[in-house]
Amino acid sequence: MRLVSLVLLLTFTLLVFSAGNILPGAAAGEQKVWAREGSSAVLPCYLSPRKQGRIWKQPSDWTSVLWKRHGGSAHQEPHVVLEVEYTGLRKTALPMRPRVSVQDSALRSGNFSLRIDPVRSGDAGLYEAQVAYSTEVQSCQVELGIVTVTLSPPGPVVEGEPLLMSCNSSHRARLVETRWFHNGRPVPTTKNFYSLHGALSILQPSMSDSGSWHCQLRYSDNVVVSATHDLQILGFDGPANPVVYAAAGSAADLPCTLSYLPSAFGINVVAAHWSHLAGGHLQDWVISQNQSSRSFPLHLPAVGPDDAGRYSCAVPVGSKTMRRDVTLAVVRVTPSIPGPISEGSHLLVMCGVTHLQGHERFQWELLSSAPTNKKGVTFTSHNLKDHRSQTGPTLDIPQVSQKDVGIWECSVYGPEGRLGAVEYGLQITGAQVSSPPTIFSGQVTFGLTVTLFFLLMVCILALALQKRARLPASYPALEGIVAVTVPNKKDVEESQKETIQQTEC
Repeated sequence: MRLVSLVLLLTFTLLVFSAGNILPGAAAGEQKVWAREGSSAVLPCYLSPRKQGRIWKQPSDWTSVLWKRHGGSAHQEPHVVLEVEYTGLRKTALPMRPRVSVQDSALRSGNFSLRIDPVRSGDAGLYEAQVAYSTEVQSCQVELGIVTVTLSPPGPVVEGEPLLMSCNSSHRARLVETRWFHNGRPVPTTKNFYSLHGALSILQPSMSDSGSWHCQLRYSDNVVVSATHDLQILGFDGPANPVVYAAAGSAADLPCTLSYLPSAFGINVVAAHWSHLAGGHLQDWVISQNQSSRSFPLHLPAVGPDDAGRYSCAVPVGSKTMRRDVTLAVVRVTPSIPGPISEGSHLLVMCGVTHLQGHERFQWELLSSAPTNKKGVTFTSHNLKDHRSQTGPTLDIPQVSQKDVGIWECSVYGPEGRLGAVEYGLQITGAQVSSPPTIFSGQVTFGLTVTLFFLLMVCILALALQKRARLPASYPALEGIVAVTVPNKKDVEESQKETIQQTEC
């Protein structure tokens, strides 16, 4: 009886000891690992804690690991994937050499997991690890399943180009249902999104469709497989149809910026082609950038009403071409009276935009004025009556005065804020920049008057002396007597000569 009890005790002890050394999958069945094609996968294989302790205590013991992959069918022999000998020598199968590895630091701690990076669709199958420790051999079995998310057409996904996303796996059961999620939310069936045999069709991809896409596959054996794909859509930053507002005579920059760097899609050099139809003539520009830039703005040094309109930016990407239309709206002012304005006149100044979008509102403001002017006067128009007239609100000044002289600004506002502005300089005819009178100018005026008076007195005195010299000697008694006589013809002629001499004097 004691012998039987002893045998049972030894048997139980051996079972417990062996259970502590079993690797995951060796006795409890094989494991299943799912990985998306293009990502990395780790096939787990660990020693039990008790065996791990023995390795740490006896690091000189011989330990090696051999990973094999079983063929796709029962008739194919397993082939070596990776072997690490006790000496540290590694042997790798040629097809998987650059993609499979085990970590040396992990080996010393009992971790013999196999890493595959990146995973390919042909890597699906059953893998087995044989770990030899001293005289013992343990094994792990892991089945690798592959989930594939494919895009059609392949290559960069271009904004506006139809896209088909498919989700498949290596699971052999019958597929029952496929569900799609975008940024964690289920994708409803709409005109732009619809599912066909598990594939998701996007008719017109936009920048808002970028982000995380998750597919979920449910099979007849209740196995659920899922995969996540980060979708990048190559398009343009900003609104779909941008409008640039610029004052007449000023410079304008039309934007054309890609959503990603061209280098992210393997494109080294990109050239943008700008075109504009003006007056029946097609204008074009070519702007080239390198792989470190994604912006292709068109700079116009000075714009006028004839430059307004639609500009097209075309960027070729491989066999595809992306296009973005930009509208240039020129803001200008038209006064009812051209040139300087007469004081007291009735002035109307119209602020117009060449391409109205229907949401603009305008505001007039006096920025600078004459010294006598009060603080800025503001005129605001909330309603624009005639959108087709392409004219903005009107600045109405019934009687122009000095307080209205200065720089007026017409600003254009939209839902996103201020869009653009144009200035108008108001001047009054005859208005000059006055300077305060000086003492020197008063002295010059007074001196000139005194000089003219002195010259006049000299002339009168000279005339009087000339008359006295012509009196007859027989009339000495008449000196100092003033007589009134009737002049004869000779006296009149002499008087006229004297007048001429006086004038010359």
